[in-house]
Amino acid sequence: MSQSRWSFTRRKALAAALSTAATACAAPLVSQRDPAPASLHALARRSGRRFGSAVTWGAPGADRGSFANPAYATILERECGLLVPENELKWQWTRPSATGFDFRQFDAIVDYATAKNMPLRGHTLFWLPEKWYPQWLVRHDFGPQPARSAQAMLTEHVRTVCRRYGTRIYSYDVVNEAVQPETGRIRDTVVTRALGGERTLDVMFHAAKAEAPHAELVYNDYMSWELTGEDQTHMAGVLRLLEGFRKRGTPVDALGIQSHIRLLKELSVAAIIRESEGPWRRFLDAVVAMGYKLVITEFDVNDQKAPDDIALRDRMVADYAKAYLDVMLSYPQLRDVLAWGMVDRYSWLTDFDPRADKSIKRGTPYDSQFQPKPLREAIAAAFAGATVPAKA
Repeated sequence: MSQSRWSFTRRKALAAALSTAATACAAPLVSQRDPAPASLHALARRSGRRFGSAVTWGAPGADRGSFANPAYATILERECGLLVPENELKWQWTRPSATGFDFRQFDAIVDYATAKNMPLRGHTLFWLPEKWYPQWLVRHDFGPQPARSAQAMLTEHVRTVCRRYGTRIYSYDVVNEAVQPETGRIRDTVVTRALGGERTLDVMFHAAKAEAPHAELVYNDYMSWELTGEDQTHMAGVLRLLEGFRKRGTPVDALGIQSHIRLLKELSVAAIIRESEGPWRRFLDAVVAMGYKLVITEFDVNDQKAPDDIALRDRMVADYAKAYLDVMLSYPQLRDVLAWGMVDRYSWLTDFDPRADKSIKRGTPYDSQFQPKPLREAIAAAFAGATVPAKA
């Protein structure tokens, strides 16, 4: 047999052997492959809750946390059942002047949510801190009858938004961050000086109730379970505000708890939880005793003081988040949980209060390469172990 013929025959035999071996090995691998994990929204539904995320507007292909970014949209559509705009309904985006509105960016988010059959929250009808006002509002002259002028402006804003979107928005953060954390009082702004603090909030909620009677109306704030003097003052102020709503008959359905939880202390996760849980539960108990529902509106984890080591940091973030969510999900009044973004690459946290090592903060369920992290599994585990609320 010639060398060439022998080589050809040997190659055929070797190829056949490899093919047989591959077939033998492939079958058990396919049969043993794990199914795709249940989505976070599906896991939430098992305990009568829902899971969703913030989303931003973006041009097609833009590298941001936008539905127009295919990689990001894939995660949203796989994991989420609810959406909320990160910025596009705030006055800086929708109200370029006292007499004009611009809804183009938010319209795109609404169209996407509707196409994907995802209920949409409206964040927010009014963000109270003056530093977040459009400049025209900071400088606005409310004239000789400031209370009447301010009330008309706020009512017009609520009417314009609610009539435009109708039942496509199921829940509104009607007022966001009205309490000054350092004092516990309603913030002093050009609007509250014109109309009065309590009156400003009441006008917004009554207008929202009139224009969107179907919607859940939420007061949203960032009081936190981490214990500092400011946190306690903030929580006390929010409780006073909620008590005032009830006394005045202001139509507020729920307290939105932003839940930007913070690993800001150089302590173990267990130590932070140990000192936080008791006071936080007392706060939540007081809220639900007044008849309010709870919503987690903007969940993420600020890992500012966590170690540089990525694996250790991710584990701490996950453990901390799981402990917090276990507490929150023990309350049947909590039905909706929304993350403030799904991918570290687009999180606001990295530029806010940056880490000493200048690294990207790792406070969302997916890393900058769009891969799930231990935090994603911690959220899944919290939903899996959540108390099932009794049917109303």
